[in-house]
Amino acid sequence: MTRILIVDDSLFQRRILSAPLVAEGYEIIEAVNGADGLLKVQAEKPDLILLDILMPEKDGVSVLHDLQKIHNTIPVVMFTSDIQDTTRDECLALGAQAFLNKPVKAEELLPVIRSILSGTE
Repeated sequence: MTRILIVDDSLFQRRILSAPLVAEGYEIIEAVNGADGLLKVQAEKPDLILLDILMPEKDGVSVLHDLQKIHNTIPVVMFTSDIQDTTRDECLALGAQAFLNKPVKAEELLPVIRSILSGTE
C-alpha cells in the first residue's frame, strides 16, 4: 500500500487531506510539525510527503533544506494558504515537485498525487 505522510500543525487540515486519500486506498501517516515530519520520514519511509509551509518549530522550507541534506528521494508536495513567488522558487529549487493552495480540494489533490506517484508529473 502506498504511504503518504501529511505534515501540518493543523489537525483540521490533516483530516481534510486524509479523507480523500484514505478513500482512494492510501495509507496515511501524520506529523504535527516539521520536526515531527522529519522523524516520521526516517522511521516510516513514506512514498510521498504532503508538507505545509507555515508551521511552528520547523517550517516546510526548513524541512526541505533538511531533506536535501540527506539526499531525500521521496517526492514532496507543498501546500499553503499563502505563497510568494520567491518562496515557491526556493521550494522548487530544494526539490518540491508541486504546490497546492489551501484549502486543498480532493479534485486538485488526487490528480497531482497520482501523477507524481506514477512518474508522469
